[in-house]
Amino acid sequence: MRQLWREGHDVLTPRHFELDLFDAAAVQEALASSEAVYHLATRIPPPEAFGLPGAWEENDRLRRDASHILVDAALASGASIYIQPSVAFVYAAEGEVDEDSPVIEEGRLASALEAERQAQRFTAAGKRGIVLRLGLLWGSTTGVDDPDEKYGATLHISDAGTALCAALDAPAGIYNVVSDGQRVSNARFKAATGWQPAF
Repeated sequence: MRQLWREGHDVLTPRHFELDLFDAAAVQEALASSEAVYHLATRIPPPEAFGLPGAWEENDRLRRDASHILVDAALASGASIYIQPSVAFVYAAEGEVDEDSPVIEEGRLASALEAERQAQRFTAAGKRGIVLRLGLLWGSTTGVDDPDEKYGATLHISDAGTALCAALDAPAGIYNVVSDGQRVSNARFKAATGWQPAF
Protein backbone atom coordinates (compact mmCIF):
# COMPACT_ATOMS: atom_id res chain seq x y z
CA MET A 1 0.00 0.00 0.00
CA ARG A 2 2.83 2.39 0.82
CA GLN A 3 4.37 1.87 -2.60
CA LEU A 4 1.05 2.55 -4.32
CA TRP A 5 0.65 5.75 -2.31
CA ARG A 6 4.18 6.82 -3.20
CA GLU A 7 3.33 6.31 -6.87
CA GLY A 8 0.39 8.67 -6.51
CA HIS A 9 -2.50 6.20 -6.36
CA ASP A 10 -5.53 6.78 -4.16
CA VAL A 11 -5.99 3.50 -2.31
CA LEU A 12 -9.10 2.28 -0.50
CA THR A 13 -8.36 -0.62 1.86
CA PRO A 14 -11.47 -1.54 3.87
CA ARG A 15 -10.99 -4.02 6.70
CA HIS A 16 -13.22 -7.05 7.14
CA PHE A 17 -15.40 -5.30 9.72
CA GLU A 18 -15.84 -2.30 7.39
CA LEU A 19 -16.93 -4.19 4.26
CA ASP A 20 -18.70 -7.53 4.00
CA LEU A 21 -17.33 -9.08 0.82
CA PHE A 22 -20.39 -11.31 0.61
CA ASP A 23 -22.75 -8.31 0.46
CA ALA A 24 -22.94 -7.64 -3.27
CA ALA A 25 -24.63 -4.25 -2.92
CA ALA A 26 -22.10 -3.01 -0.36
CA VAL A 27 -19.19 -4.21 -2.47
CA GLN A 28 -20.55 -2.49 -5.58
CA GLU A 29 -20.97 0.75 -3.63
CA ALA A 30 -17.43 0.51 -2.24
CA LEU A 31 -15.94 -0.04 -5.70
CA ALA A 32 -17.77 2.83 -7.38
CA SER A 33 -15.42 4.66 -9.78
CA SER A 34 -12.47 2.36 -8.99
CA GLU A 35 -9.93 1.92 -11.76
CA ALA A 36 -8.28 -1.21 -10.35
CA VAL A 37 -9.41 -3.83 -7.87
CA TYR A 38 -7.24 -6.19 -5.82
CA HIS A 39 -8.81 -9.20 -4.09
CA LEU A 40 -6.41 -9.59 -1.15
CA ALA A 41 -8.81 -11.01 1.44
CA THR A 42 -7.89 -14.41 2.88
CA ARG A 43 -8.67 -16.44 5.98
CA ILE A 44 -5.93 -19.06 5.93
CA PRO A 45 -5.95 -21.14 9.12
CA PRO A 46 -2.81 -21.59 11.24
CA PRO A 47 -0.71 -24.64 10.29
CA GLU A 48 -1.84 -26.61 13.33
CA ALA A 49 -5.45 -26.34 12.11
CA PHE A 50 -4.87 -27.22 8.44
CA GLY A 51 -6.39 -30.68 8.74
CA LEU A 52 -9.35 -29.81 10.94
CA PRO A 53 -12.89 -30.10 9.51
CA GLY A 54 -14.10 -26.73 8.28
CA ALA A 55 -10.74 -25.01 8.79
CA TRP A 56 -10.62 -23.81 5.18
CA GLU A 57 -14.31 -23.06 4.77
CA GLU A 58 -14.18 -19.28 5.09
CA ASN A 59 -11.03 -19.01 3.01
CA ASP A 60 -12.72 -21.07 0.30
CA ARG A 61 -15.75 -18.76 0.42
CA LEU A 62 -13.49 -15.73 0.03
CA ARG A 63 -11.77 -17.28 -2.96
CA ARG A 64 -14.89 -18.73 -4.58
CA ASP A 65 -17.85 -16.50 -3.71
CA ALA A 66 -16.25 -13.16 -2.87
CA SER A 67 -14.19 -13.21 -6.07
CA HIS A 68 -17.40 -13.62 -8.08
CA ILE A 69 -19.01 -10.68 -6.26
CA LEU A 70 -15.89 -8.53 -6.65
CA VAL A 71 -15.65 -9.16 -10.38
CA ASP A 72 -19.33 -8.31 -10.83
CA ALA A 73 -18.79 -5.08 -8.88
CA ALA A 74 -15.57 -4.26 -10.73
CA LEU A 75 -17.35 -4.64 -14.06
CA ALA A 76 -20.24 -2.49 -12.88
CA SER A 77 -17.89 0.21 -11.59
CA GLY A 78 -16.05 0.49 -14.90
CA ALA A 79 -12.74 -0.72 -13.45
CA SER A 80 -10.23 -1.74 -16.09
CA ILE A 81 -7.93 -3.94 -13.95
CA TYR A 82 -8.73 -6.82 -11.59
CA ILE A 83 -5.85 -8.50 -9.75
CA GLN A 84 -6.36 -11.89 -8.11
CA PRO A 85 -3.58 -13.42 -6.02
CA SER A 86 -3.56 -17.21 -6.13
CA VAL A 87 -1.05 -19.88 -5.12
CA ALA A 88 1.89 -21.45 -6.92
CA PHE A 89 1.07 -24.91 -5.54
CA VAL A 90 -1.57 -25.72 -8.13
CA TYR A 91 0.73 -27.64 -10.47
CA ALA A 92 0.22 -31.37 -10.88
CA ALA A 93 3.67 -32.20 -12.25
CA GLU A 94 6.91 -32.54 -10.35
CA GLY A 95 10.08 -30.87 -11.57
CA GLU A 96 10.19 -27.55 -13.39
CA VAL A 97 6.83 -26.02 -14.26
CA ASP A 98 5.46 -22.82 -15.77
CA GLU A 99 2.04 -21.27 -16.25
CA ASP A 100 1.20 -23.70 -19.07
CA SER A 101 1.77 -26.81 -16.93
CA PRO A 102 -1.24 -28.92 -15.83
CA VAL A 103 -2.90 -27.98 -12.54
CA ILE A 104 -4.69 -29.87 -9.77
CA GLU A 105 -8.41 -29.20 -10.17
CA GLU A 106 -9.68 -30.71 -6.92
CA GLY A 107 -9.34 -30.64 -3.15
CA ARG A 108 -8.03 -27.63 -1.27
CA LEU A 109 -6.88 -25.89 -4.46
CA ALA A 110 -10.28 -25.92 -6.17
CA SER A 111 -11.35 -22.60 -4.69
CA ALA A 112 -8.09 -20.94 -5.73
CA LEU A 113 -8.68 -22.02 -9.31
CA GLU A 114 -12.28 -20.79 -9.15
CA ALA A 115 -10.95 -17.38 -8.07
CA GLU A 116 -8.61 -17.49 -11.06
CA ARG A 117 -11.56 -18.20 -13.35
CA GLN A 118 -13.30 -15.08 -12.07
CA ALA A 119 -10.28 -13.00 -13.10
CA GLN A 120 -10.45 -14.66 -16.50
CA ARG A 121 -14.15 -13.76 -16.67
CA PHE A 122 -13.12 -10.14 -16.14
CA THR A 123 -10.73 -10.46 -19.07
CA ALA A 124 -13.43 -12.05 -21.21
CA ALA A 125 -15.49 -8.91 -20.67
CA GLY A 126 -12.80 -6.90 -22.46
CA LYS A 127 -10.92 -5.86 -19.33
CA ARG A 128 -7.54 -6.80 -17.84
CA GLY A 129 -7.80 -9.69 -15.39
CA ILE A 130 -4.48 -10.65 -13.80
CA VAL A 131 -3.77 -13.75 -11.69
CA LEU A 132 -0.63 -13.86 -9.56
CA ARG A 133 0.29 -17.36 -8.40
CA LEU A 134 2.34 -16.49 -5.34
CA GLY A 135 4.91 -18.72 -3.69
CA LEU A 136 4.82 -19.53 0.03
CA LEU A 137 5.27 -16.20 1.78
CA TRP A 138 8.03 -15.74 4.32
CA GLY A 139 9.47 -12.83 6.29
CA SER A 140 8.22 -10.44 8.95
CA THR A 141 4.57 -10.95 10.04
CA THR A 142 4.20 -14.28 8.16
CA GLY A 143 5.35 -16.58 10.96
CA VAL A 144 7.95 -18.06 8.58
CA ASP A 145 11.45 -16.68 9.09
CA ASP A 146 13.23 -18.40 6.20
CA PRO A 147 12.17 -19.78 2.80
CA ASP A 148 11.28 -23.47 2.92
CA GLU A 149 12.87 -24.90 -0.21
CA LYS A 150 10.83 -28.11 -0.09
CA TYR A 151 7.86 -26.18 -1.49
CA GLY A 152 9.75 -25.20 -4.65
CA ALA A 153 7.91 -21.88 -4.69
CA THR A 154 8.63 -19.27 -2.04
CA LEU A 155 8.37 -15.49 -1.96
CA HIS A 156 9.54 -12.87 0.51
CA ILE A 157 6.71 -10.66 1.70
CA SER A 158 8.42 -7.50 0.40
CA ASP A 159 8.76 -9.08 -3.06
CA ALA A 160 5.07 -9.93 -2.94
CA GLY A 161 4.35 -6.24 -2.32
CA THR A 162 6.44 -5.03 -5.24
CA ALA A 163 4.86 -7.70 -7.47
CA LEU A 164 1.36 -6.56 -6.58
CA CYS A 165 2.29 -3.03 -7.62
CA ALA A 166 4.04 -4.20 -10.80
CA ALA A 167 0.92 -6.17 -11.76
CA LEU A 168 -0.86 -2.92 -12.55
CA ASP A 169 1.23 -2.79 -15.73
CA ALA A 170 0.92 -6.48 -16.67
CA PRO A 171 -1.13 -7.69 -19.62
CA ALA A 172 -4.11 -9.89 -18.79
CA GLY A 173 -3.08 -13.43 -17.88
CA ILE A 174 -1.77 -15.82 -15.28
CA TYR A 175 1.68 -15.30 -13.79
CA ASN A 176 3.86 -17.18 -11.33
CA VAL A 177 5.36 -14.83 -8.75
CA VAL A 178 8.14 -16.62 -6.89
CA SER A 179 11.79 -16.09 -6.03
CA ASP A 180 14.48 -16.87 -8.60
CA GLY A 181 15.95 -20.33 -9.06
CA GLN A 182 12.97 -22.41 -7.98
CA ARG A 183 11.11 -25.22 -9.72
CA VAL A 184 8.22 -22.85 -10.50
CA SER A 185 9.30 -20.43 -13.21
CA ASN A 186 8.84 -16.68 -12.71
CA ALA A 187 10.13 -15.79 -16.19
CA ARG A 188 6.76 -14.73 -17.63
CA PHE A 189 6.01 -12.16 -14.94
CA LYS A 190 9.53 -10.74 -15.02
CA ALA A 191 9.37 -10.35 -18.79
CA ALA A 192 5.92 -8.75 -18.67
CA THR A 193 6.61 -6.21 -15.93
CA GLY A 194 10.35 -5.92 -15.33
CA TRP A 195 9.80 -7.10 -11.75
CA GLN A 196 12.86 -8.45 -9.99
CA PRO A 197 12.73 -10.22 -6.62
CA ALA A 198 15.15 -8.89 -4.01
CA PHE A 199 15.23 -12.20 -2.08
